[in-house]
Amino acid sequence: MKNNTLGVIFASDSESHLNDLTLNRTTASLPFAGRYRLIDFVLSNFVEANITTIGIVAKNNYSSLMDHIRMGRDWNLNRKNSGIAVFPPFVLNSSHDIYKGKIEALYSLRNFMLNNKEEYVVITNSNIAFNIDFEDVEQFHLEKGADITVLTYKTTEINPRKHVVSVDKNDRITDIRYPIASDPEEQLANLNIYFIKKDLLISLIDNAYAHGAYDFEREILQKELDNLYIMSYQVKNYVAVIDRIHAYYKHSMDLLDPKIREDLFFGHSTILTKVKDSVPTKYMDGAVVKNSMIADGCEIDGTVENSILFRSVKVQKGAVIKNSIIMESGIIMENAKLNYIISDKKVIVQTGRELSGSENYPIVIVKGRVV
Repeated sequence: MKNNTLGVIFASDSESHLNDLTLNRTTASLPFAGRYRLIDFVLSNFVEANITTIGIVAKNNYSSLMDHIRMGRDWNLNRKNSGIAVFPPFVLNSSHDIYKGKIEALYSLRNFMLNNKEEYVVITNSNIAFNIDFEDVEQFHLEKGADITVLTYKTTEINPRKHVVSVDKNDRITDIRYPIASDPEEQLANLNIYFIKKDLLISLIDNAYAHGAYDFEREILQKELDNLYIMSYQVKNYVAVIDRIHAYYKHSMDLLDPKIREDLFFGHSTILTKVKDSVPTKYMDGAVVKNSMIADGCEIDGTVENSILFRSVKVQKGAVIKNSIIMESGIIMENAKLNYIISDKKVIVQTGRELSGSENYPIVIVKGRVV
């Protein structure tokens, strides 16, 4: 892109459905894939497309997010005239009410958008791991003469929070709706990423805000289907939408497939993250590791199978970890056995403990807990 698009990222979206994983953090700062946070995917894709003016809309528990992104140096966003701006969770500077929805939040960013020269805006949630060519999205938008381009993807992971999309033969969206019930069939779903001209966005937001609306999808997309040319750009490579505990677990385990891992991390863009100068992982005499992702700084003297270990995890002698996710600085003590577990940061599992969930219902251990 020719530096004519700015990005808006919603840092909070799925906290109420990710339960214990987001008690102390936003969705954007949720650890993923061994050493990344979910926001890394959005930021890396934006930078690859030369989208370097980025507003992040915060809502609650965003101290870990601020610590992670700092001034944006790790994504080459610590710039003099652009870079990252984080906006507090209030509708207006004079208000102390947290915004109800995207319309109110975008209205509070009105001056930010007007004060920057970019012609287009990309709006996205942060609970998505993806690798998308936004230059191709822009070209599609222009070639189709679209007013709004909605990024979509085909999925069987349909739940009441997703929007199902219908399109005609020219990719124009004819319907956006919530599913009535879970459907095992693959459907086209809204990815909650939108490409739109800035002037049009501000006009739509001003009108919706003046009428007390707050839901962007219902009050703008659904209402304007007949009036605006709203197009579907279907993303065909791997996409992970993290909106529930099961989705977090499933998509984490997907990364044990080298093809999916390559597609997600090195497809169009290289996914960047905050640099930590950790030492290499140390494998002791008792270490047995099979089909797992191990970050740096770990010490392993036990068995790890089909699992993901974040930085600085210690697996002591005789411990067995299977089908599990162990986040940063976790300690799994001697002869402990874990199966289908999501262990948050700085969790200690004591000697001899045995914990087991299931593939559909993994057990979550809250950050800092001693079990």
